[in-house]
Amino acid sequence: MKLIQLLRNEQPLVHCITNFVVANFQANGLLAIGASPVMADALEEAEDIAKIASCSILNIGTLKQQTVDAMILAGNSARAAGKPVVLDPVGAGATPFRKASVLKVLTEVDVTLIRCNAGELAAIADVPWNAKGVDAGEGSADIEEIAKKVALDYKCLVAVSGQTDIVTDGHRSISIGGGHPSMTEITGTGCLLSSVVGAFLAVASERPLEAAAEALSFYKRAGEASANISKGPGDFAVNFLNTLHTLDRDNNTFLV
Repeated sequence: MKLIQLLRNEQPLVHCITNFVVANFQANGLLAIGASPVMADALEEAEDIAKIASCSILNIGTLKQQTVDAMILAGNSARAAGKPVVLDPVGAGATPFRKASVLKVLTEVDVTLIRCNAGELAAIADVPWNAKGVDAGEGSADIEEIAKKVALDYKCLVAVSGQTDIVTDGHRSISIGGGHPSMTEITGTGCLLSSVVGAFLAVASERPLEAAAEALSFYKRAGEASANISKGPGDFAVNFLNTLHTLDRDNNTFLV
């Protein structure tokens, strides 16, 4: 059984501490694949929600100090309960506050996977890069080697999205081609991807590298299929959610 089918059967509860720009799209995308989202970032409940959720997603897109504090509480609570934690370091190199916050989370939380673009990875690794806000930017560094080093440094998986995605544990790497440029033309596809990877990890915690790679592959195929039936970013966003819902669906598998 493919992991997406297992996910649709198990309907994991995905705890998202995320940014207000993408929260709705992220929640709808999780519902589309068959997961159950909960968007909760209050300090007063972060630990409790993370403890009962199947995984936690920490996204720094619209950052405040209280958000960082909630992420650390949630991340440590999730890991203590044996649940995966995905860190999405949105625009990590854009400001000193963002970079310091990401490094603080990585220092204080046993993160399972960092899901980032090349510019964010370079910021974490302190490698020169021509970043552009929260976008990937440009550079000439060897992204796979940097990803391996970061994975070893923080004892976690690193998944770098781009024209070719890379996921590594520092020793083994898997590359995933495909996708479509339309995926970069709407807000939230990267943030949603982090949540989708988290949901896949939640149902296959015994083989995290392969689960992350399967999530990345599924997501790229959804982007390709959606682009084939879309005229522009407006209907691409709708078609993408629909494709996430229908792709690889076994007619004999029902949600319970």
